[in-house]
Amino acid sequence: MLHGDWSSASGYQAGLALPAECTAVFAANDQMALGILRALRERGFAVPQQLSVVGFDDVPEAASYCPPLTTIHQDFAQVGRRCVDKALRQIEGHGPEAGRTLVPTSLVVRDSTAPPAG
Repeated sequence: MLHGDWSSASGYQAGLALPAECTAVFAANDQMALGILRALRERGFAVPQQLSVVGFDDVPEAASYCPPLTTIHQDFAQVGRRCVDKALRQIEGHGPEAGRTLVPTSLVVRDSTAPPAG
């Protein structure tokens, strides 16, 4: 596991540090995946033929990355509504809710992933 700060610059640094024997990378967000794609291209890796890259967030630009990025889509509007609802409940005097609130996600398959060569 490599750490970053959610920026494309930190994804780029992580991409430079990836071991050559990796076959896939899952980035914490699409911005980091963009930096990883750049680093891999500079290192001569063919994506997805040699290494698959997956991001998270499905930002509008993800389909325009080179190659178009496979990513996890989440509904940011729904995340925002749930956060506001929880904040309003606490403002109204209700205590914090126990447990987790999960927002459904979906995989958006594009051209940055393929089965490992073998």
